[in-house]
Amino acid sequence: MTKSFSHILKDNFGLSDEVINEIYKQKNEKDENIGEILLKKKIITEPQLLEALSIYYNIPFWHNLSFEKFGIDFTQHVPIQFLKKHVMVPLENRDQISDYNNNLHQQNKQEQKETIDTSDWIIAINNPAHFQPLDDLVRVLGMDDFQIVLSTKDNILSAINISYDLSRDSAEQLVQDMEENGSTIISEIEDTSDLLDDISDAPIIKLVNHIISQSIKARASDIHIEPYQTSFKVRYRVDGILYDLLTPPKWIQPTLISRIKVMAKMDIAEKRLPQDGRLEIKMGDQEIDVRVSTIPISFGERVVLRLLRKTSALLNFSDLGLEPEKLNLLENLVRSPSGIILVTGPTGSGKTTTLYAILSSINIPDINIITIEDPVEYQIQGISQIQVNPKINLTFAQGLRSIVRQDPDVILIGEIRDQETAEIAVQSALTGHLVFSTLHTNDSASAITRLVDIGVEPFLISSTVIAVVAQRLVRILCSDCKEPYTPDEISLNGIGITQNQFKNSIIYKAKGCEKCLNTGYRGRIGIFEIMTLGYKLKNLILKTYDSYRIKEEALRFNLVTLRQDGIQKVLNGITTIEEVLRVAEK
Repeated sequence: MTKSFSHILKDNFGLSDEVINEIYKQKNEKDENIGEILLKKKIITEPQLLEALSIYYNIPFWHNLSFEKFGIDFTQHVPIQFLKKHVMVPLENRDQISDYNNNLHQQNKQEQKETIDTSDWIIAINNPAHFQPLDDLVRVLGMDDFQIVLSTKDNILSAINISYDLSRDSAEQLVQDMEENGSTIISEIEDTSDLLDDISDAPIIKLVNHIISQSIKARASDIHIEPYQTSFKVRYRVDGILYDLLTPPKWIQPTLISRIKVMAKMDIAEKRLPQDGRLEIKMGDQEIDVRVSTIPISFGERVVLRLLRKTSALLNFSDLGLEPEKLNLLENLVRSPSGIILVTGPTGSGKTTTLYAILSSINIPDINIITIEDPVEYQIQGISQIQVNPKINLTFAQGLRSIVRQDPDVILIGEIRDQETAEIAVQSALTGHLVFSTLHTNDSASAITRLVDIGVEPFLISSTVIAVVAQRLVRILCSDCKEPYTPDEISLNGIGITQNQFKNSIIYKAKGCEKCLNTGYRGRIGIFEIMTLGYKLKNLILKTYDSYRIKEEALRFNLVTLRQDGIQKVLNGITTIEEVLRVAEK
């Protein structure tokens, strides 16, 4: 005899009679689904609910959907919106297909041309009570042989997104379609919430969507559209390196750029002046904030799209790449009651990520943290974040004046750009606030020179600045294809690795495989130089702000330079000699 659902919950997950009675009471009063009530109240998890439904309905529960070898023919027959709305996906397991197709009668083959082959299909669903949409799906695809399985909502939505993304035309094919069309015009349409939901037939719209979706899949941070005299090029930046994506014909250039400007709500008629815009797109479960910048050059408009992932998880302190000693040092510094901590490095060196990790580590109810940024890249729960807006005179300096009247304990300034901002930051530190900010300098010692150059008095710097963190990002070797090797003596001497260090370590080189886009690297990690301003360094700053003298003094107190930190990561098998030489100072 089949158990009731309440008995399954009680026997398998230990729910008490009192809890079960309360759930059924709420179900009857508010006409809600039992599963939704259980999940909303966090009584059980989604996998546990699906396990209970699996027992009750006698349907297998698959924790994971492995869809690498699954067919995608169904995408031509079923709208993506239908599958997402009802959280179900048909998956054709090609490994399980029998010789059934070879034995079909001639008349059956003729019928199959009207639909797709549906032998040995697996339909993953999230709610077995939704049988009507399931019947509709089976009818549309003409299925007569399939198996139903249960799976989590995230698994099913991921399968839907990947299946429809794989079914899209290649960029080259889209360009070819446009060449055959010849007279394609751009149309201002309202953008859909999900990039994968855009089913417009206009080739230029499909091409732009494809460029963005391919860049997101490749983990790109920027897309560059670069016009030349007789051609133009589309490139994307992955892990700090630019790669070619597409080289369309020159005549597509104005149409493609106009389409992007329409999406970013920019003036498509203005081609003589630089413009800035933004748009928000969603691709599957990823929300992307896209910052668009155009500048006029000799052969048209150059466009750069900056992709900021809103749903990216913030890094913890331990994930930044700090060695244990540096990690302990920085953890102590960020808990100082007052002072200024600067993070320096060129654009794209990970300064903002480091600052967000720092703020997350000290974000507790006891502390009032306020930030002013341009732009606000990640939203952090419990922290007040201000977006700079020069159009209404909300600059760093103007915002800072208001922030100090909000009784903050910690202030984050996105960047110190001018004397006014620097002076308010110094005054904030002198009045008992802990201030974090960034500067664009090559190393930690140069930050002091830069502050003096902006207009801050040396005695104020020595009184307020407690540490300067310089950083760069090096690419991490792909764990699937990295190869150990013995570098020559010239390479070892060039980076500064001694024979004794080399004897006790294995050094790797990049090779390249499908998982890392044949680059040999996947992801990036920081190398750091942390200069703390002790008594002697502060005295030196009062006498001179020469960065070479300051660094020389810091080295006497065991400052670990960017290159030395990079060497340690080479010896640990994390990155390569070439990567450290590419980004670190000599």
